[in-house]
Amino acid sequence: MKTLVILGASGDLTGRLLLPGVAGLIASGRAPGITLVGAGSDDWSAAQWQERLTGSFAGALADDGQSTKDGIKELAKVQKDSSYHQVDVTAKGALGELLATVEGPVALYFALPPAISQKACEVLRKKELPAGTRLVMEKPFGSSEESARALNVTLAKLVAEDHIHRVDHFLGKSTVLNIMGLRFANRLLEPLWNGEHIAKVEIIFDEDLTLENRARYYDHAGAGKDMIQSHLLQIMAIMAMEPPATLGHQDVRSSIAAVLRASTIGNSFKPDLTDSTRRARYTKGTIGSRKVPDYLSEEGVDPANDTETLAEVEVYVNNWRWAGVPFVLRSGKALGRTRKEAVVTYKPVPHLPAGFTGTDSPTRLHIGFGPDTLTLDLDVNGPGDLFTLDRVNLHTELASDPLLPYGEVLEGVLNGDPLLSVRGDTAEDCWRIVEPAFAAWKAGTVPMEEYAAGSTGPDGWTTSHD
Repeated sequence: MKTLVILGASGDLTGRLLLPGVAGLIASGRAPGITLVGAGSDDWSAAQWQERLTGSFAGALADDGQSTKDGIKELAKVQKDSSYHQVDVTAKGALGELLATVEGPVALYFALPPAISQKACEVLRKKELPAGTRLVMEKPFGSSEESARALNVTLAKLVAEDHIHRVDHFLGKSTVLNIMGLRFANRLLEPLWNGEHIAKVEIIFDEDLTLENRARYYDHAGAGKDMIQSHLLQIMAIMAMEPPATLGHQDVRSSIAAVLRASTIGNSFKPDLTDSTRRARYTKGTIGSRKVPDYLSEEGVDPANDTETLAEVEVYVNNWRWAGVPFVLRSGKALGRTRKEAVVTYKPVPHLPAGFTGTDSPTRLHIGFGPDTLTLDLDVNGPGDLFTLDRVNLHTELASDPLLPYGEVLEGVLNGDPLLSVRGDTAEDCWRIVEPAFAAWKAGTVPMEEYAAGSTGPDGWTTSHD
């Protein structure tokens, strides 16, 4: 890619996450020769845009050992040459006029709400795109299965599927490859990676953060749409996928798609959504030294939205490998501790010889995210009385990329590799899977529970190692 054009450049997402990712990528020397162009609805001056770049680029310019001298010089040049344009992307011809002034090929990043992105793509014409243009869509991809399908039809009229990058920054290269390497490179694990040996898989993203001034978005999304519908289903698919023939994007993304096509919330043995989904909302409490108000009292929150801040669903992958195994996806805010991991709980041994005492807990494998870690919980003899079992934890850190998650994803965009991008059919399937739960929540058939901010969640909600 020659030019990165960011739509929504004056928005919070661009300043807080996207531009720091761009800066780290350029400063590391892994994105030479890029021109950066910002476009937004705000009437910003050149000085205001430069001020934003200075603030967002500050972290990459720090002496963190990851930036190179040439990379820092390149970043300074990118900032100096960068420009900002006020554009109404929903007006016919407006975006085309901007693209006619930049050097292609172009990566066109839609850091915009889904409805605005949809409208912008509808008025955009294929002939207005420079040759080789790649479209980069920020999640959520639509707001339902129907709207995701409509967006895919619109995008397909502009560029080929392998030139569409649906960004899920949780799918950083290190996380994806760490899960795949752990599974497929170890004979000790892969033969046991199925419903015959595994009782359940939990994918948990608990945060101690509250709204953090994001009520305008979050109060309409909630924990279900914000995290489960996108990020956690994608992680689940990588955990459950069949071994791909190669690490090429076609093989890997096809394996992910096969898992999601086979997935539903609940199954024939557990069809009631009140049994397979739960939701809750935080009330006032204390997190560390912070006093947190009731969610409904937070600025910008509309009680009529009935938004959940903690959600949990049981997804079943209805195939031979995973029949009957619950994949428990959970995400919440304002909890007492941050916990980001996948936990694989194995079935108990069929027989433990009489005479052993002490711990007899299931074997568990923990895969931590950000930083990526691996912990294996085992029962072993001693120390002391060799007939007494004790719990031990074998722990190691997994490989990581020093780039920020957005930097990892953008590297794939700029290099023309869609491996870390969500494919169109899987974006639709993610909505299909969760929409029955969302409908039940909206109808009130699944009750809204409560938990105090700073707690572990409502009474009775437990996960492995709570």
